[in-house]
Amino acid sequence: MNRSVRSAVAAASASVLAFSLSGCGSEEHSGVISNDIVVGLLLPDREAARYEKFDRPVIEDKVDRLTIGEGKVVYANANQDASLQALQVENMIEDEVDVLILDAVDAKAIAGSVEKAEEAGIPVVAFDRLAEGPIDAYTSFDNEEVGHVQGKALLKALGDKAGNSRIVMVNGALTDPNAALFKKGAHAELDGKVTVGKEYDTEEWSPENAEANMKAAIDELGADAIDGVYSANDGMAGGAIAALKAAGVTALPPVTGQDAELAAVQRIISGEQHMSVYKPYAPEAAAAAEMAVALAKGESLHTVAQTHVDSPTTKDIPSVLVPVIALTQANIEETVIRDGIYTAEEICTPKFAAACAELAIG
Repeated sequence: MNRSVRSAVAAASASVLAFSLSGCGSEEHSGVISNDIVVGLLLPDREAARYEKFDRPVIEDKVDRLTIGEGKVVYANANQDASLQALQVENMIEDEVDVLILDAVDAKAIAGSVEKAEEAGIPVVAFDRLAEGPIDAYTSFDNEEVGHVQGKALLKALGDKAGNSRIVMVNGALTDPNAALFKKGAHAELDGKVTVGKEYDTEEWSPENAEANMKAAIDELGADAIDGVYSANDGMAGGAIAALKAAGVTALPPVTGQDAELAAVQRIISGEQHMSVYKPYAPEAAAAAEMAVALAKGESLHTVAQTHVDSPTTKDIPSVLVPVIALTQANIEETVIRDGIYTAEEICTPKFAAACAELAIG
C-alpha cells in the first residue's frame, strides 16, 4: 500500500467512526467463527480514480486490521456494466462470501441481486450509493449537502453578477441515486439566483459524454454567453473544460466538481476549475468495512452507525454519513495534502510548479 493510502487509513482508524473490537470473534453468523470471514467488495467503475486508488485499499486494510489478519476481501469491478455487476453478485453468493459491500452501478436494477443475497443469508452494506432492496447498512456522504456546497461555491464565484448570469448544469447519471441528491442540493442554491441555460443528465458520468453535452450547450447558447458551469464531479468538469477550450474560450468561467481527483486539484491550482468537493474517502471506506465485519459476525451496528436513512424499498437503514468540504485554492494544504491523499510533489509537477509556488504549496 502506498504512503498516502496508509496515512488515510491511519486517520480513518483514529476517527470517530472507529468502534471497539473487544467483541470481535465472540459471535457466530452463517457458520462464521472468530475473524475468519470473507468480504465481497463490488465497485462500479474505473472512470472515477477514487475507487481503485482510495476505496479499495482502505477497505482491504481495514478488514485486515479488524480481523487481525484472518479475514480477506474478494474484489470485483463492474466497469459501469449493471448486468456484469449482477453476475458478480451472484458469483459471490455462490462462493458463499459472508458479507457484501456493494457500490451499485444502477441502484434500482441491482435490487433483485440484493434480494438473492438476503435469501442466501448474506448481509449487504450499500457503499457510497444507496442500492435498492433489503440493504442492511449504508455508508456515504451527505449527498444533498454536496450539491449545496457546489451551488454555494458557484454563486460565490459569480459574485454580484450572479443575478445576470447564465450557467450550464452537467449532472450525473440517472442510474445513480446520488446524482439526484447532488442535483437537488444544487438547485436549492441556484434556482432563482441564476439562469440555467441548459441542463444535462450525463450518461455513465462519462467525461466524454459531459464534453459532448457541453459542446451542445455552447453550440446553442454561444460560448461567450456561459458564465458558469455546474459539474457534478471532476471527471465531467474536465470534459466541460475541454469543450470550452475547444470553442476558443481562454478566460474560463467558474466550473464546479467533486471527488478531489488529482487532475482536478491541479486544474484548481492553475485556475481552470474553480472548486471540487473533498470527500474524505478513508472514513467512508473504513465505516463500510466496520459495518461489514460486524454484520458478518452477527454483531450490533449501534456503535458505528450514526443515523438511519430510507431507500425507496427499505426503511431505517443503519447509516454513516460523512461530512464534505469545499476544496479551493485556499485549502489544498489543509485538506488533501494534510490527509495524505496526495503529496505536494504529486500535485506540483513541473507543469504546475509556478502555480504551486504562487500559492505557497509545497
